[in-house]
Amino acid sequence: MQASSGITAMADEELALARLMVSALNLEVSATEIDPLAPLYGEGLGLDSIDILELSLAVSKTYGFQLRADDSDHQKTFSSLRNLSQYIQQHRVR
Repeated sequence: MQASSGITAMADEELALARLMVSALNLEVSATEIDPLAPLYGEGLGLDSIDILELSLAVSKTYGFQLRADDSDHQKTFSSLRNLSQYIQQHRVR
């Protein structure tokens, strides 16, 4: 499913997470401009390790569970907005 701009369409949960990311990290893009399949770290959205830490804290506060750095799926979880959103939907408390 592609949006007309060439960016993959987002589910409601992904858009809410994208808005959280833009707000928490003061990104200079709008939530709707984030491709849910693009890498978050490095190329793609261009987040660095500090951004990932800040995002983890924002997710913890918003969704009521802690993202652990020692989780074996950490790299996969943060590989894209879609993967992170799916992880949140499986583990969220709120």
